[in-house]
Amino acid sequence: MENPFLWLVDTIITLYIYILIAMAILSWLIAFNVVNTRNPIVAAVADFLYRVTEPALRPIRALLPSLGGIDISPIVLIIGLLFLERIIFWLYYRVLA
Repeated sequence: MENPFLWLVDTIITLYIYILIAMAILSWLIAFNVVNTRNPIVAAVADFLYRVTEPALRPIRALLPSLGGIDISPIVLIIGLLFLERIIFWLYYRVLA
């Protein structure tokens, strides 16, 4: 049987990755004027996604060099989260072995 702690860690990291992807897609849609931020639903979703992702993305953006209008901080954070998840699983199964 799988450990509930590992399931919880995996689920939280996966959900946060989906939120990061949604934020990136929404920011593109806003930048290309596909969606209008004056719409209250779009504004509420954008505000929620910004508040959830910005605390994790801000330190990464401070470390990365400017790439001209391309923001790769979500990609860096996703890779870091997947790496953290693998380390947690590796440590858990290494302790059991």
